[in-house]
Amino acid sequence: MTDPDAATAAVADRYARFARDEAPGRSPLYADWAGGVAADPGLAAILARIPAAHRQPPLVFAVTRMLGAPEEAFPVWAAWLRAHADEVVAEASVRRLQTNEPQRCAVLLPALATVPGPIALLEVGASAGLCLYPDRYSYRYRAGDGLHALDPPDGASRVVLDCDVTGDPPLRMPQVVWRAGIDLHPLDAADADDRRFLTSLVWPGESGRAERIGAALDIVAAEPPLLMAGDASDPAVLHAAVAGAPAGATLVVTTPGVLPHIPRAERERLLDAVAALGFRRRAVWITIDPPALHQRWRPPVDPGTWGGFVLGRDGQPLAAVDPLGAFAHWRAWRTGRTDAAG
Repeated sequence: MTDPDAATAAVADRYARFARDEAPGRSPLYADWAGGVAADPGLAAILARIPAAHRQPPLVFAVTRMLGAPEEAFPVWAAWLRAHADEVVAEASVRRLQTNEPQRCAVLLPALATVPGPIALLEVGASAGLCLYPDRYSYRYRAGDGLHALDPPDGASRVVLDCDVTGDPPLRMPQVVWRAGIDLHPLDAADADDRRFLTSLVWPGESGRAERIGAALDIVAAEPPLLMAGDASDPAVLHAAVAGAPAGATLVVTTPGVLPHIPRAERERLLDAVAALGFRRRAVWITIDPPALHQRWRPPVDPGTWGGFVLGRDGQPLAAVDPLGAFAHWRAWRTGRTDAAG
């Protein structure tokens, strides 16, 4: 049985750390709210009623905004939370951090461009599937003073992704002929509550993100992917998903940003299962991970000098990237050989 006082103290400590180390420079409002929770035992006790795996500050704050909390200074927000405590506890207890940022496609696209022919795209940790539509978005890649524009064949998309690039990455639209995703709790791009939740996960002050996500949700809702509920670290779940992919396409399994949220044992089991797919059919693994997360990079990368997350194909480091897609510093030759100078 959980000690209520210990749980309250843990909430206060976690929110103090968030206010001190994570929110500053990104969201002054979230820093204000988190600092207030850390200093208010009554509010911390309310949030301690939420299961520990569901009480992260960005998740709780998103849930309150989804339910109508005013985006105002801490005293106003705190009063709202006290008045809606049961509702917030219930909603946060069933929600998860499922940030679904289509901007990531801007750094996934160069890796997808290394795969010839039609692609069957399968994403692990797909949320609502917004990263399953790289061929439906427009791209504006900036390299020095130059601009490389990519649009879908039928014209410019409502979702326009800007990205700074160096190192001459391959840039071309992928030919996606099948798309599917696996998630513990998939979200529905057409469901009003799920849409509101996803846009609420955008931190206050992050200009343009909510609008971009909303436009991407419209694209997905108009032609929904196949989204399967399940634990992809279970090989049976992964194989069931793969079974639907067309035989004439190269299967591309993507794990953009999900692996840090999977416990190590399950993560290693998932990566072993993905690697084994290559022995059964044409399959490629593309991922975006912190450089020190696992030991699958060949050649190894130095986390201290890499300069970002790692965009990789089948364990080969291709580029140093922003995890949310703002930049890509390409470090591989077009032949696929790693640039040793990078």
